[in-house]
Amino acid sequence: MNFEQIIPSMPYILQGIWVTLQIILIAGLLGFAIGIILSLFKIGRIPFLRWFADGYTSIFRGTPLVLQLMIIYYASPQLFGVQIEAYTAAILSFGLNSAAYISEIIRAGIQAVDKGQREAAMALGVPYNKMMKDVILPQAMKNILPALMNEFITLTKESAIVTVIGVTDIMRRAYIVGSDKFSFLEPLLFAGLIYYLMVLVLTFAGKWVEGRMRKSD
Repeated sequence: MNFEQIIPSMPYILQGIWVTLQIILIAGLLGFAIGIILSLFKIGRIPFLRWFADGYTSIFRGTPLVLQLMIIYYASPQLFGVQIEAYTAAILSFGLNSAAYISEIIRAGIQAVDKGQREAAMALGVPYNKMMKDVILPQAMKNILPALMNEFITLTKESAIVTVIGVTDIMRRAYIVGSDKFSFLEPLLFAGLIYYLMVLVLTFAGKWVEGRMRKSD
């Protein structure tokens, strides 16, 4: 192995970190917002909304993420009449896929909250929306934080598949450098080190936030 040959190209590969972070941050927020809505549908009393949320989760968990990504990107002209940009397609596919998993995490967290909390709020005449926003969801968030961090870490690692539609993330840049140098091992190992360090940082950040929330209890 000769890592010296890729030293001049390392800044180019490192620039992919910003692209990767943008995708996982925006997709994570999109997935979290849709996940909350789906979880409320699942525990609600309207059958149609429960079926919709369960069907959504079943489809997005039951098919490969790379397939969802390629359908959104390559089939967008047939589906919507316009070509969705690769960067937008990546955010949409990751956000929609993550929402399916996050909705199950939040649903379990809400159902784990002591029923007495809900009964007390109802006895005091607190409206349903306010009860969920101010009483149930804040307590559920403490329970589901480790699972949410795991989902975010999974999202970070799986983001490497956006390279199949040409998004210039870390992996794509490593591949381009490998093609230029006619040597793929070194740039791919360097990309792997970057992903590993990013996951380590996320893991420590999650533990730090979890520890702070325990102290606040």
